[in-house]
Amino acid sequence: MELEALFNAVIVKPIESEETTVGNIIVPDLGKEKNETGLVISVGPGQSTLTGDFIPTILKVGEKVILPTQGFTKLPYNGEEYYVGPENQILAKVSESASIDELLDETKENLTKEEIKDLTNE
Repeated sequence: MELEALFNAVIVKPIESEETTVGNIIVPDLGKEKNETGLVISVGPGQSTLTGDFIPTILKVGEKVILPTQGFTKLPYNGEEYYVGPENQILAKVSESASIDELLDETKENLTKEEIKDLTNE
């Protein structure tokens, strides 16, 4: 059984945020209200307006989004936690782009020393 969003609803799985550490001490985020970042798991098809027009949803499964601090409903399902709410309340979509230098650095990690030497001589 899978979760499936209906109408203009979006189901988002929260992405765990990294804990802040100072030395060996973990600094808790107590009292700080911050927006949740998550991964879109399911998107409804859209919603009809009062005039009969159909407004399709924009988000797609797999996109990373930022949720508001209030307004989305927590939904526990199969031992995991999800958020469900209307698409128009999502604050932002996070588009991750990598620079050419970052991509080259990742590629160089998988190359042998001889291959890197050949690339730098060209």
